[in-house]
Amino acid sequence: MKPKKGKICTKEREFVYKFHAGSQSLELTVPLLFPVQENPDHLHGRLMLLHNLPCFIEDDLKKALKQFIEEETIKDYDAEAELALEAVKCAEGSSEKLAQAWTEAYTKATLEYARPEESSWDEDFADVYHDLIHSPASETLLNLEHNYFVSISELISERDVELQKLRERQAAEMNKVMQELGKTLTDQDVNLVAAQHFESQQVLENKWATELKQVTTIQKQEYQEWVIRLHQDLKNPNNATLSDEIIIQPSQLRESVDARGRMYEEQRQLEESFTIHLGAQLKTMHNLRLLRADMLDFCKHQRNQRSGIKLHRLQTALSLYSSSLCGLVLLVDNRINSYSGIKRDFATVCQECADFHFPQLQEQLEVVQQVVLYARAQRSRKWKQQQESLSKREEEEEKSRNNDRNQSNILPGEFYVTRHSNLSEIHVVFHLCVDDSVRSSSMTARDPAIMGLRNILKVCCTHDITTITVPLLLVHVMSEEMTIPWCLKRAELVFKCVKGFMMEMASWDGGVSRTVQFLVPQSISEDMFYQLSNMLPQIFRVSSTLTLTSKH
Repeated sequence: MKPKKGKICTKEREFVYKFHAGSQSLELTVPLLFPVQENPDHLHGRLMLLHNLPCFIEDDLKKALKQFIEEETIKDYDAEAELALEAVKCAEGSSEKLAQAWTEAYTKATLEYARPEESSWDEDFADVYHDLIHSPASETLLNLEHNYFVSISELISERDVELQKLRERQAAEMNKVMQELGKTLTDQDVNLVAAQHFESQQVLENKWATELKQVTTIQKQEYQEWVIRLHQDLKNPNNATLSDEIIIQPSQLRESVDARGRMYEEQRQLEESFTIHLGAQLKTMHNLRLLRADMLDFCKHQRNQRSGIKLHRLQTALSLYSSSLCGLVLLVDNRINSYSGIKRDFATVCQECADFHFPQLQEQLEVVQQVVLYARAQRSRKWKQQQESLSKREEEEEKSRNNDRNQSNILPGEFYVTRHSNLSEIHVVFHLCVDDSVRSSSMTARDPAIMGLRNILKVCCTHDITTITVPLLLVHVMSEEMTIPWCLKRAELVFKCVKGFMMEMASWDGGVSRTVQFLVPQSISEDMFYQLSNMLPQIFRVSSTLTLTSKH
């Protein structure tokens, strides 16, 4: 019970103790303030010492003192309780409110009487989708998703064409203006034309963004309603329209004739697979793959539905609500947005197909931004509590670091997670923050990027992500300083660190078999790829094959 706050009401009472010493009858009277704050044993010792009491009454005095304090304290509690009950009886309706509050608190605290939590719409839809994707209607679902994807892709193509025409027209206008600069036009006129061009681009981009958002919202609503209706029809086997809904009619599948539909052709020409065993006593088997491909190839859809592509998409859909999810590590800068670099390319891929299960990428990034700001505020509050123990110099250094750092940005080694159902082979994307230090040749195992990989693998263990794709060189694009020795040194570091982290997994999840895919950029040479392929078995313990021959 929490101590009662506020002013304590004290009352004075006299403790009377009578005893006999020879032929004399003596009486000890001591005033006590209630509630008694002092320990009764200490109070008893003080009375014996101050009044020079005989030792033969020591035990009896202690017993009588404790009994007096206990009885008087109980009387005070009973009196306070009676006053509280009288106050409740006098107030109209307060007893009913009090009983209702007690009942509500009891049902929340006691599991036996607590109401079961009601499932949300997202949970219900997830259950329905999971049932349908594992039924004969799975191909119908995938074809419907593909039709939606093609319509969005065509809309994006129209947007890109219109934006390109606008840029070309504005470039021609700007060339004419620059030719007249110094003759009939001034710098102010050039700035005015540039501002008008920028505004025109913003208006056109906002128009297309609004249209794409509306189309995506309509598609998501239509898709979810159709899935719910089909699931209800499956429960009624006598429904005559059920067979028509599940029948696949190839003529109804929309195929894009745009030549740019082949820009996302699979180019994973180089690939090596390994089976390894890790662990000292209880060994766990894992699969490793080394691939030369673009990181976004695992996210992009193809407009022409070939059998291999449909199998990849089917596998991703089947495992969407399962304990075998697929993740990918994307290297990003410290800003939580999708305005530049690979973040912009990834956002474009996400935009090409509506996500029917999770919020859109921009909505997820806004939530992440709010979480980061809240975490920074918590850290700042904790720092203020600890600043009293810091020296003046340390305090100034910490203040300067906080002032230079944008509170909405994340630090190298930190990462945020986004969920997706509209990517080709990926369910979860880890956006790992890195800086220019990843290009250095002196990276160590304690580098923030390496420790970020460790934390990502730990999240994979705790959230049923059994396949993870990692950039082996911790870069997405090769540059001039990344020589052959640089690549070999970086690959060896990442291989060894990931091996150590995978051995830690046994203590994290009990030894679950996983697949780790190491990705190298497409611009890397074949010789370099095979050198990395030969390095991997030297670091990991690769399973050896046994050839069995029969004796005649």
